[in-house]
Amino acid sequence: MQTKGHLTLVCCGIQDPGNFGTIIRTADWFGVQQLVCSLDTVDQYNPKVVQASMGSLGRVSIFYQDLDHWLSAQKNIPVFAAVLNKEPLSLQKPLQEGILLIGNESKGIPSHLLSTEVTQFSIPGKGRAESLNVAVATGILLAQLS
Repeated sequence: MQTKGHLTLVCCGIQDPGNFGTIIRTADWFGVQQLVCSLDTVDQYNPKVVQASMGSLGRVSIFYQDLDHWLSAQKNIPVFAAVLNKEPLSLQKPLQEGILLIGNESKGIPSHLLSTEVTQFSIPGKGRAESLNVAVATGILLAQLS
């Protein structure tokens, strides 16, 4: 799995098969070629994941890894994390290389993965909703970063 020169989406404990399938399909739409998933992320071959991905499983490579070890092995690659209550991310140009962490539907990204080397940011909102669905948030983030 090659992270240099690519945008890699990292799924931290995604549990809902419909959400995960939609994330795969959205990644495919935005040209993300690989997803790295925590070991507790729903199985990519769950029938609901397959259905929601609408064929994108054949175009996006998915790897299940221990994220602590995998992230520590990634050198000189910027890591971004979508979290609540941070400033929006402002990019001067589309992101050509990096790792984007997205979190579990209810717990978010585990705090031990949010080191000082991780750029944390939020999606700006205008309403009063507490949060976004993880698949919807992923689509917004990939649109912002590409």
